[in-house]
Amino acid sequence: MSLYDHVRDLPLVVERYELDGLEQVVRPDFTRRTTVVRLVGQGEEGLGEDVTYDGELQEAQQARGPVLPLAGSWTIDTFSQLLATLPLFDTDPERHAYVDYRRWAFESAALDLALRQAGRPLGDVVGHEPQPVTFVASGGLGEPPTTTRLRGFLELYPGLRFKLDARPDWTDEIFAELRTLRCVDSIDLKGQYSGTVVDNPPDPGLYRRVIEAFPDAWIEDPALTPETEALLGPVADRVTWDAPIHSVADIEALRWPPRTVNVKPSRFGSIERLFAAYDHCAARGIGAYGGGQFELGVGRGQIQLLAALFHPDTPNDVAPGGFNAAEAAPGLPSSPLVVDPEPAGFRLTA
Repeated sequence: MSLYDHVRDLPLVVERYELDGLEQVVRPDFTRRTTVVRLVGQGEEGLGEDVTYDGELQEAQQARGPVLPLAGSWTIDTFSQLLATLPLFDTDPERHAYVDYRRWAFESAALDLALRQAGRPLGDVVGHEPQPVTFVASGGLGEPPTTTRLRGFLELYPGLRFKLDARPDWTDEIFAELRTLRCVDSIDLKGQYSGTVVDNPPDPGLYRRVIEAFPDAWIEDPALTPETEALLGPVADRVTWDAPIHSVADIEALRWPPRTVNVKPSRFGSIERLFAAYDHCAARGIGAYGGGQFELGVGRGQIQLLAALFHPDTPNDVAPGGFNAAEAAPGLPSSPLVVDPEPAGFRLTA
């Protein structure tokens, strides 16, 4: 029985929905905006979060309001089929990934609502008990690069592990400091992005230094060229992927059979595709780890819950939001993170 078969026929009654905007000023030139989708039915509410990165698209959705014809009696599967037919944006966004991000917001809200209407938590329905979640803190080292912020977190949380975005401006001193600190679990090369603010073109020199400096670290999302493939081939068992992974077909199409992949729920769009990926990885002995999308609300707890259910012991990039702060502060939970699911639904307690 597939994972999706456990949830596909859950009854779902939607009477209406609401949209709530969230925002966080990250720096003077960037405000992160997301939208909480709130499905309402039978005295219950189901929540999801749209993590589309374009703030104007978030504002347009909020201004448009709840215009989609979602009211009715469904199952998780028939509701998903409905979403596949609806225009989730006024016009098609430039990045198709945003369609999946928005669809995931509605699908996760539907799963939350259906489970709350049934009076059951997700773990009970899929037959998995949530476990404490190993997590890493992720991000870059700034411009110019420095380990000051990283060291600040290590002073308060000595066991903290990191997933770092490597850049060509990393100096010999930066590499030496990181080797001394011995806190790096994975390096994200950002080589699979194009036309975004995080693009990192292939740099064989950088790749060579990463491979040599961090012999035990995962190497995520390299760009593949004849030069970089020659470097990566001998360490292909350490290569993992994030941005290209939206389906089982994407996993099967990878350059090398992966030992592990980054399974970001919002990249899959639908519960069915996400759960199929979990099944595929489990059947083939492929590891999985979770990844976030700078969630500001319920979405962060939902990806932590999925990690707790399906891949708790891997370097999950689902750290509590405080680890994204510019400076370390005391009182944050340590890894492994003990999650506390609500008695019914698909979310953690507030």
